[in-house]
Amino acid sequence: MIRMLNGHAMTRRQTLLGAAALGAAGQLGMPYIANAAAAEPIKIGLLLAKTGDIAAQAEYLANGSFLALEERGNTIMGRPAELVWYDEPSPQASQQNMQKLVQEAKVCAVLGGSLSSNALAEQATAAQLKIPFVCNNAAATAITGANCNRYTFRLNTPVAVQATMFAPYIMGYGKKWYFLTAAFAFGQDIAKSFKELLAKAGGTVVGDDSVPLNTPDYSSFILKIRQAKPDMILGGVPAGDLSTFLKQWNEMGMKGTIPICEIAIGDTDIWSVGPEAATGLYTSLWWYQNPTNPPNEQKFAADYLKKYNRPAADKAWMGWVAAKSLFESIDAAKSTEPDAIIKGLESWKGGTAENPYSWRKGDHQMMLKNLVVEVKPKITDKWDYFDVKGMVPKDAADLDKVFGSPADNGCHMA
Repeated sequence: MIRMLNGHAMTRRQTLLGAAALGAAGQLGMPYIANAAAAEPIKIGLLLAKTGDIAAQAEYLANGSFLALEERGNTIMGRPAELVWYDEPSPQASQQNMQKLVQEAKVCAVLGGSLSSNALAEQATAAQLKIPFVCNNAAATAITGANCNRYTFRLNTPVAVQATMFAPYIMGYGKKWYFLTAAFAFGQDIAKSFKELLAKAGGTVVGDDSVPLNTPDYSSFILKIRQAKPDMILGGVPAGDLSTFLKQWNEMGMKGTIPICEIAIGDTDIWSVGPEAATGLYTSLWWYQNPTNPPNEQKFAADYLKKYNRPAADKAWMGWVAAKSLFESIDAAKSTEPDAIIKGLESWKGGTAENPYSWRKGDHQMMLKNLVVEVKPKITDKWDYFDVKGMVPKDAADLDKVFGSPADNGCHMA
């Protein structure tokens, strides 16, 4: 008898061979299926802006994330692994893209959060979808404060904590401050935190402007600042907006007349200003030229320079650390299940004895020291803009005190 398969005749011998093969597969069925599943790549979502002023920072965050995976041979738990990068154009669109990453791309965790406004929306979606979300850039206090949830981990130091760290360095300029902050979560958080510190110190707000994102012309604000004659400008405008302001500040002959201070500077922001216009005192999480960087971070900086032909910005390090902690936590958990990953992250530790960093279990905030950096009076290298003025807190044992307890920060994690 001749049987047909896909329109082709099968001999009796072919039929018997096929039956034998099916029988062998039946005996080995479960191991075969398991091995096939094990060969499936582990997918991690990357939710970072590809457009807008924050895109320059996001590119470094992404580069650091990809480099962290390359250092591992693009494997996690001995299996192939890949990063799936979706855009982060707005809070609503970011939520939709996180849903697509989880439901369509089948990622087991997500890295991202370029802006606080996006991250606040994304962390709510992470909780709904029960997916681990490691926020690698946003600094709004509420992320690990009032809005905290067990699925969200945040790397950047909250605005309120950075303000406390920064205050001793800026009070010496005087107590008449002019506030120039962005009209969204990040800027509003900065204004609130620093106004509280200034009021406690008996200072005065001599000007207060809340500016839209992507403001192209700061000349009217600069004229108001000149007229107010403050002791200091307390800035709270992000990324490209800060670069635009500093360039126009210099063009209007104001550089060197009034100190400018801001937390959470991005290296890309100051690099885009150029050596002639760059000025200010800032906080930062990492600086590639910091002589106290441990050996593995020095190697990361060297690898980044070799791969991308430019130094690693602070955002590249932030992307690298966030991704590294996630990959190593999945390895330690030996699982891609959400609860296992969360427990792995809660146990993860990095850094050195002098400068440790880890995720605090009570609110999933990364506990780490911050740098205070100042733009050099004379810049001779197109990348090397900063002098490190200090590291806060000096003693790692004071991290909990400086950050405050989860409950103090409004986090009551279920």
